[in-house]
Amino acid sequence: MSDPAPLTHEVPVVISPLVRRIVAANPSHMTGPGTNTYLVGTDEVAVIDPGPDDAAHTAAIVAAGAGRIRWILCTHTHPDHSPGTAALVEATGAAVMAWSNRGGLRPDRRLRDGDELVTDEWTIRAVHTPGHAGNHLCFLLVEEGLLFSGDHIMQGSTVVISPPDGDMGAYLESLAKVRDLDPAAIAPGHGHVIEDPPALIDWYVTHRLEREAQLHSLLIGMGTARITDLVEAAYVDLDPVLVPMAKRSVHAHLRKLAAEGRVDGDGARGEWRVLGR
Repeated sequence: MSDPAPLTHEVPVVISPLVRRIVAANPSHMTGPGTNTYLVGTDEVAVIDPGPDDAAHTAAIVAAGAGRIRWILCTHTHPDHSPGTAALVEATGAAVMAWSNRGGLRPDRRLRDGDELVTDEWTIRAVHTPGHAGNHLCFLLVEEGLLFSGDHIMQGSTVVISPPDGDMGAYLESLAKVRDLDPAAIAPGHGHVIEDPPALIDWYVTHRLEREAQLHSLLIGMGTARITDLVEAAYVDLDPVLVPMAKRSVHAHLRKLAAEGRVDGDGARGEWRVLGR
């Protein structure tokens, strides 16, 4: 599956026989080029992640759907993925599907792992992938082996894991779950289609485990440390705008290590130390 098309805002682009992508005009250091909204199907259309509450983006989705939008599926309820739901429901009358009620989202159907939405043209299967968010779902388009990954896996960057809803242990388990699905390609919430999922997933896992080992080693050497100290030691020449995200990631790693009985500490602002060395 090739994805050479530029990520142009509010322009529908065909990425497979059953799928079109529209990129919201919300680029940032957190969203990359913008949030990807996907339209699946031709006769009856499902929208995956309607994106931010932005009139131009909603209008682009409605126009591309051409009166055939029947369902809205949300990977999770972060501000760049689900707030556009209400306006899209008002414009189309589509039924909303998601893991849970949160952040103003009230799904008509609460999906669970393995639940399917089936039409004569396609089947979409829900895959529960907590880690980035506790209510995160990926969606597998069965006919094409294409996985819509939301913020679980992104093209061009790693994923922010922000406690307490973000959980590093759960995230690594969910990565393994997706690896076992062996999708043919991944359509991420930000960026281009990922054409070699196993390689990227393996890199994600390696990167996280290497960072975990680094933080554990640093903490041994320091004796006790705050998250700020660990960020300064572990992230060299980090852009200041990314420091808050690095702090969240370090906190998530420490919480995982604490759950394993390897460290102990006092939350996001307190001191941490190694156990049992």
